[in-house]
Amino acid sequence: MIVWIASYPKSGNTYLRSFLASYYYSVDGKFEFDQLENIRQFPNLNFSKSKMFTPEDASKNWIINQRAFFNIDNFHLVKTHNCLYPFKGNNFTSERETLGAIYIVRDPRNVITSLTHHYSIDYKKALNNMINERATLVETSFDKDFSNFTFLNSWSNHYKSWKNNSIFKVLFIKYEDLEINKEETFKKVILFIDSCKKEVTDFKEKKFLNSIKSTNFNNLKNKELNEGFKESVRSPKNGKKKNFFNLGFNNRWQKILPSDIKEVIGKNFKKELEELEY
Repeated sequence: MIVWIASYPKSGNTYLRSFLASYYYSVDGKFEFDQLENIRQFPNLNFSKSKMFTPEDASKNWIINQRAFFNIDNFHLVKTHNCLYPFKGNNFTSERETLGAIYIVRDPRNVITSLTHHYSIDYKKALNNMINERATLVETSFDKDFSNFTFLNSWSNHYKSWKNNSIFKVLFIKYEDLEINKEETFKKVILFIDSCKKEVTDFKEKKFLNSIKSTNFNNLKNKELNEGFKESVRSPKNGKKKNFFNLGFNNRWQKILPSDIKEVIGKNFKKELEELEY
């Protein structure tokens, strides 16, 4: 069964996923990029039994593909950016496939600055996507296969869909706590996964600390610069790969976010900002 590592895009999912890959899939807590293959993303072309011709077809097969590729008798950590609200009446997952989820939420004013860098779009377009309740990630293959179609919804609905679900338990962590309360937050994640699996495993203190150290954001950034990172994207302007690990915790919206964008985000996400104490 699945424990989801879920988030809206550019909210720290890969950072947390790197730590978990290092802790669960290395010998000594030393992180290597290929360990991320143990925590793959869903929806995904590789996790589809057949070609999907439309986003609606893809959503009809979300649960079917989870049953086909993630055996319920085994434990799977799986990354997703999918909203938990139904798309065209089709649910993303069910209690039969899912043990629980870890949801990473990040201040939307920092999310938007990361979105503009990663997707090479301006603030206006990024903001329109964040408030659009029909927003999606549609990345079709060369033969127009929609199997990796991801339904985002708006930033606020994405957050609320996972927060308000009563199907399975969800651990909510704030991206900012991965900087401020790093050891405490990562340990909370490990204990939550144990509770989902309904088993108590030996907590490997040395490996745990090594995993935190080897997946420090600056280490990940340097590793990408030295080795490359296949999940990074190319700039549409010059075709060169852009840094996936860009600003990280140095992304401070107070210094770089235009005032008009800041104001609109504040109005649209006022309730969530107050609830999350941002």
